Amino acid sequence: MTSMTNPSTSGTGTTRRRPLATTLPRRVRFLRRFGRGIRHALLAFVSPLGWIALALATACAGGFLLLGWHELLASALALVAMLLCGLMMSLGNTRIRASIGVASPRVTAGSEVVIHVDVANPGRASTAAAHGDLPLGDVHRGFVIPPLIPGTSRRTDVSFTAASRAVLTIGPLRVRKGDPFALVRHERATADILTVYVHPRIVPLPELDAGVRRDLEGRPSGQIVDDDLDFHGLREYRPGDDIRNVHWLSTAKAGELMIRQFEATRRTDTSLTIGVNPEGYAGPEEFELAVSVLASIGVQCLERHRPLTVHAGDAHHSPTTPGILLDLCSGIRPDDGEKPNLAQDTLLRSPDASFYFFVVGSLRTAEDVRRMTLPLPSAATRVVVRCRFGRPKSVRRSRGLSLATVGSLEDLPLVLGALA
Repeated sequence: MTSMTNPSTSGTGTTRRRPLATTLPRRVRFLRRFGRGIRHALLAFVSPLGWIALALATACAGGFLLLGWHELLASALALVAMLLCGLMMSLGNTRIRASIGVASPRVTAGSEVVIHVDVANPGRASTAAAHGDLPLGDVHRGFVIPPLIPGTSRRTDVSFTAASRAVLTIGPLRVRKGDPFALVRHERATADILTVYVHPRIVPLPELDAGVRRDLEGRPSGQIVDDDLDFHGLREYRPGDDIRNVHWLSTAKAGELMIRQFEATRRTDTSLTIGVNPEGYAGPEEFELAVSVLASIGVQCLERHRPLTVHAGDAHHSPTTPGILLDLCSGIRPDDGEKPNLAQDTLLRSPDASFYFFVVGSLRTAEDVRRMTLPLPSAATRVVVRCRFGRPKSVRRSRGLSLATVGSLEDLPLVLGALA
C-alpha cells in the first residue's frame, strides 16, 4: 500500500511553505504598529486648534447630509484638506541636539542681550528644516532652523534689547514642525533654562561720611584728629593739648613736647529701605527711578566695604558685593501688601544701624515722612529720598532728618553731595 507524504514535510529538496498561522500574526503586528503610529501622530501632533477644526469639519459634513447645503460640504473638505496638509508638513526628522548660551548673564536696562543657539545633527540621517521657538520671559522669539546633514552643526544668534529691569527666564528651546495655521505640529523641547538679570541703571555717588566714630572695625576717613584709634603722626605741643597724648620717646629725642595725631575712623552700618507699595508712586517710571536710587546708594556703600542691609517689602538681604545687590534689585516688584510704617519694620531688622536710608514715592508727603521716621534713634543719620519723576530736585533738613527730592537719576549725585 502506497503511503501518502505531505509535501510541506517531505525530505530535503522540497520547498517548505510558511503556514498561514505564522503569516497572519506578522501582518497583525504591522497593522497594530501602524495604528499606534497614526494614533500617536493624531494625539501628539494635532493641536487644540486642529481638534476644533476637525470638529467643525465633522459638523459641516453632518449638516450637509441633513440640509444638503453645498457650502457646508465645501467647508468640510477645506478643513480636512488643511489638516492633511498640516500632517504632511509636520513629518520629517527633527532629532537634533541643541544648547543655548548667553553672552552675558547680567546686563543693564537698555542694553542688548545676545543668546547663542547651537544646533547639531548627531544622527545618521539628515534633519528637516524646522522652526525654533525660544521663550524670553513673557515673550517668544522665533527663528528658522535649517536642514542639517549628519555630523554638522550651526549657530544662530537671537538678540533683543532689555528695555526694563527684570529677571528673565530664557528657555527651554522648542523645535517645531507643522503648518502655518498651527493645526498640526510636531514639537520637542531640546535645551535647558537660563536666567538673565537685567540690572537697573545706576550712577556714581560721592562719599557719605555718616557713622559712629572710634569704632574698632571702622575705616579711616582721612580726617586728622587728636584722639582716636588709628595713629597718623606727630606734631609739636600746643597749649590746651591733652598731656596723655604726649609721645615721650620722641619728646626726649627732639627736646620738646611732641603730641600724637590720629586719623578718625568711622563705622557705617547702613540700612537701606525702599517702599514697594504702588499706591505711594505716581506711576511705573517713578517706581523704576526709586529702584535705581536704591541700587546706586547700595553699590556706593558696598564699594567702600560698608556693612549693608536692604529691605524691600517682605525681602530682607545683606548683600556682600555690588553684583549680588544688583541681582536682588532686578527682582524688586511692587507689592500692595507692604506694611504701612517702613521705619518700624526696618528698626526690627536693623536695630544697630548708624545710617538709615529710605527711598519712597512722590505720593508720600513731608509730614508722612516725618511721622514715619519718628521711631528711629536720634543718634543715627536719617535720610529720606523722595522720587518725583520729572520734578525739580531739592534738599530739606528738619530735626535731624534730611529729606531729598529727585526728579531723575542724574539728580542723585548733586543731592547727596549737598548732604555729605
